[in-house]
Formats: sequence, C-alpha cells, structure tokens
Amino acid sequence: MKDLNKKTFGGLLRLFIALPVLLFLPAWTLDYWQAWIFLAVYSLPVLAGTLYLMKKDPKLLERRINAGPGSEKQRSQKILHFLVSKALIVAVVIPAIDHRYAWSAVPPYVVAAGDILVALGFLIVFFVFKENTFASAIIEVVSGQKTIATGPCALVRHPMYIGWLVTFSGVPLALGSWWGLFTVIPITLVIVWRLLDEETVLARNLPGYAEYRNRVQYRLVPFIW
Repeated sequence: MKDLNKKTFGGLLRLFIALPVLLFLPAWTLDYWQAWIFLAVYSLPVLAGTLYLMKKDPKLLERRINAGPGSEKQRSQKILHFLVSKALIVAVVIPAIDHRYAWSAVPPYVVAAGDILVALGFLIVFFVFKENTFASAIIEVVSGQKTIATGPCALVRHPMYIGWLVTFSGVPLALGSWWGLFTVIPITLVIVWRLLDEETVLARNLPGYAEYRNRVQYRLVPFIW
C-alpha cells in the first residue's frame, strides 16, 4: 500500500507540474485567466477521484496507475494507448498557442460553459469508477472480471469514453480557444478506434459480454450510436 500511495502521489505531482508548463509556456505569459480557472477545474476532480479510489477501490487505482502503452498486449493497442495518453497535451497546447497569438475571442460565458463540460466529464468518469471496479486503463480481461450492466453501463456500453469526450470537448472552450475545437476531431477518432478494439477483446474473452452487447444497443451516445 505504501508503494501504491507513493506512486500515486508521484503521478499527481508530475501531472500538477506538467500541466501548468504545457499551458503557460506555449502561451508565453502567466496573464491567462482562463488557464488558471481551468487548472482548478481540472485538478480538483483528479485529486478528489484519486483520493476516493485510494480509500474505496485501491485495486482499481493500482491497475490504472500501473497501466501504460507497454502494458497493452497488442501493437495496435499500444499505439492507441499512446495516442490517448497524449490527447491532453494536444488539447491544452493548441489553445495556449491560440491565446499567445490572440487568434480567438471567446466570450466569458462560453469559457464558463467549457469549464462546466470539463467538470461534467469527470463526474461521468467518477460514476463509472464507482460502478465498475474493472474499468482498467488498458484493454484487458483480468481474473474474476465480470460484465457490468448497471449504472451508466446500463445506458451505453462505454460510458467512461463519453466522460472523456465531454471533458476534451470542454477543454478548448475553457481555455478560450475556438481553434482548439479542431483537436476534438482527432481525439474522438482515436477514442472510437480504441472503443471498437476494446469491444472485440471483451466479446472474445469476457463471459457475458456478448449477451450484454446485444442487450445494450448503444456503444457511446444514447439513441445515436
């Protein structure tokens, strides 16, 4: 447990150092109020969610902390994991550059809406973690894993990815960038690609998943897909 706590807080420290660097260095200024608010809106749910998992589900926290591109089984999964893991870098750097060169003029109420989307996305992910202790950060089926069909998983098959998409959709707006919205397109494509790859693995290896897939029709967005 001590090793897990040490690794967890080490990861949080690296994130909380790296994120301001990724924001303020490309912006080349600290006079970026949108970024300061975004840092709070992003960091608080990350910290709260981590503390929750440390207390309520350390096994899930350990699986997610230890996950990385090298933990994936197939080459395509390694590539997908790498791309997903770098999504936040792309999502914040482009708006920061936008701010530096004043390409966008985003009204404050739109910035506020972006922050709300970021927080909402994290809330969705939290509910997934609370309901599904097998919500790993890599594509895998572990010993004793079972198909979860309750909570958000009763509505769509991949609710955690909805949460990430909502968050990433809000990031450019929260940072005051219209141009940053273009980053949502490749991020969405990568997440959908990963989702489809994950479904193949789960249907082949997870007991009950094929039946669950037939029962819950929508993969990502209710009534659409």
